[in-house]
Amino acid sequence: MTIKQLSIFLENRSGTLSKVLEQIKKSQIQLVAITIADTAEYGILRIICTEPTRAFEELKEAGVAVALSDVFAIELDNKPGCAADAISVFSDADISVTYLYSFLFNGKGILIFRTNNTEGASEVIEKNHLNYFTEDKLMEL
Repeated sequence: MTIKQLSIFLENRSGTLSKVLEQIKKSQIQLVAITIADTAEYGILRIICTEPTRAFEELKEAGVAVALSDVFAIELDNKPGCAADAISVFSDADISVTYLYSFLFNGKGILIFRTNNTEGASEVIEKNHLNYFTEDKLMEL
């Protein structure tokens, strides 16, 4: 029910982001979503891509500080309030969302997020009949 996400620690200096993106380009891996959260000294680059395990291995081999983690990706209607409604079902189940980001694809909102309780979040997704992405579905993008 989860998908793999790459998390990369980048120094806040020119060229570090380019190095990572060039390596992914060289590997011919398709980016699906990308976001950076920054602090004064470094940034955390999070990437959803079509071949996360291969991207992880190739970035590691290139000397990039990268981690692979499980996150959820749910599909929402592209209407005001849908993200709030989706997140509220997790809050109601006492499941914290530690971070999230979103993007639009084919007229649908895709919400990527991580929780403090993967098993509980999976149960909430099933109980509420939320549409979720799998690794296989990502490969179709």
